Amino acid sequence: MYSGACLNELVQRVLGQVEDRFVLGIVGPPGAGKSTLAEGLRDVLNEAGLVSVVAPMDGFHRSNAELDAMGARGRKGEPDTFDAEAYVAALRQVRDRQGRVEWPTFSRVTDEPVPGGVVIEDEPIVITEGNYLLLDEGPWRNVRGLLDEAWFVDVPDDILVPRLLERFLAGGRSREEAEAKIADSDLRNAALVRATRDRADLVL
Repeated sequence: MYSGACLNELVQRVLGQVEDRFVLGIVGPPGAGKSTLAEGLRDVLNEAGLVSVVAPMDGFHRSNAELDAMGARGRKGEPDTFDAEAYVAALRQVRDRQGRVEWPTFSRVTDEPVPGGVVIEDEPIVITEGNYLLLDEGPWRNVRGLLDEAWFVDVPDDILVPRLLERFLAGGRSREEAEAKIADSDLRNAALVRATRDRADLVL
């Protein structure tokens, strides 16, 4: 998705700003390729000798049991189906270098968060990626001030929909369930996320 030349250009942008700890946020709608960019950037940075780590927002999905209790399982992926307060608290620990941080990740196999999936210690660069890093409501509004830079990855819906469909089918949903989830939730989320792109430092 991202050429070596493109990644190298982005790496140079980061390297020009790193002093103590650099926290980069990569934002975009569901299926835009945020994880691919974050992981590619991490790998190139590591090869350059500047150790970095990816801290995904998806690790702060509420558990399926909690979503069931909220009656929100069908809306999974919307802003209130994440523990935004916990995400902000963890990001603040990272920002302030408050020692070792055990950061949760998310399993598409179990469809559940995985506690301590990433351990953040002394890495000078932390890349966090997710949908709502630039959302200016509720606890999410505290995220932007904890990021040194925010990059927005935008992709049109005619590319997002096939990607999301493939993701949901691979995760075990029927085609009917997957199409309903995309139409009823993910495209609405995408529109909400796109409305935040003006708060980004760079749009890709």
